[in-house]
Amino acid sequence: MQATEARAPAATRELFYNEALNEALRLEMERDQRVIVIGEDIAEHGGAFQVTAGLLDRFGPTRIRQTPISEIGIVGAAVGAALTGLRPVVELMYVDFAGLAMDQIVNQAAQNRFMFGGQARVPMVLRTQGGSGRGNAAQHSKSLEAWFAHVAGLKLVMPSTPADAKGLLASSIRDDDPVIFLEHKLLYRTKGAVPEGEHLVPLGKAEVKREGRDLTIVTWSREVLFALDASAQLASDGIEAEVVDVRTLVPLDKDLILASVRKTHRVLVVHEAIRRGGYGAEVAAMITEEAFDDLDAPPRRLAGLETPIPYAQHLEKSVVPQVDDIVRVAKELVV
Repeated sequence: MQATEARAPAATRELFYNEALNEALRLEMERDQRVIVIGEDIAEHGGAFQVTAGLLDRFGPTRIRQTPISEIGIVGAAVGAALTGLRPVVELMYVDFAGLAMDQIVNQAAQNRFMFGGQARVPMVLRTQGGSGRGNAAQHSKSLEAWFAHVAGLKLVMPSTPADAKGLLASSIRDDDPVIFLEHKLLYRTKGAVPEGEHLVPLGKAEVKREGRDLTIVTWSREVLFALDASAQLASDGIEAEVVDVRTLVPLDKDLILASVRKTHRVLVVHEAIRRGGYGAEVAAMITEEAFDDLDAPPRRLAGLETPIPYAQHLEKSVVPQVDDIVRVAKELVV
């Protein structure tokens, strides 16, 4: 058998998170004429966080569609466009406003493929921004992933790094199902190595961001960065934490999570969203059901407090898990 020549790894360079998203959009629009982008302030302004900057000049107003301030109209137009053969990427300015479009998201985008026996499909990506940390107060700072994870027919992506943001957005645009793509607003100006050219990260594949032996920290979005900082502090005290970034909540990479838990025998699930009804409960329940005999301690959850996000910076930090909180709970699990 003839040996297959190994492919050289793609060259990388440092990009901000929002630049990586912009590059994914540009490359997918160049690759596929069916990809369009629609939303508020995405044209001349380049979007609230500059993710669509420069795309209007490159692709024109037919494919970069500026909309009125009407979330239900924006998402409804995208659903219709997807059903008729386009591959729309929607930008909603904040996830808090998704409630205004939930009928289109839940009853149309998520259900049409099933209700038409597979004859219809909705290849739509809904990008929006969530999370706290910018002093945007209660109506602009929510973490609502549990809403979308509960709806059959939706996929749910929450990347933590620029490389994952680029690779997962490209994969989401190519997917034939509707994808909710949640970006944390404080990740946009984080920087990291991003592969040049085509870069795809498959949906449903978690990643071990740090190897460890003493406990597993399962998390996503901005809390991945906090978990990595916490694991460095724990290592100085002789505790080696493994950090698992789920990357996509739906589909969830159960195999990788379970493999990590079976290695470390302890697990801490961390997320910014409110603890009650949060997606961390789904992860903890899955681990308990499928790896109970491998656990040396009950799974722990560390999550946001049951309160709207305050405006004041010191209060805002106090209601969502910070690095010191992760260190404290991890030590309680191991010691």
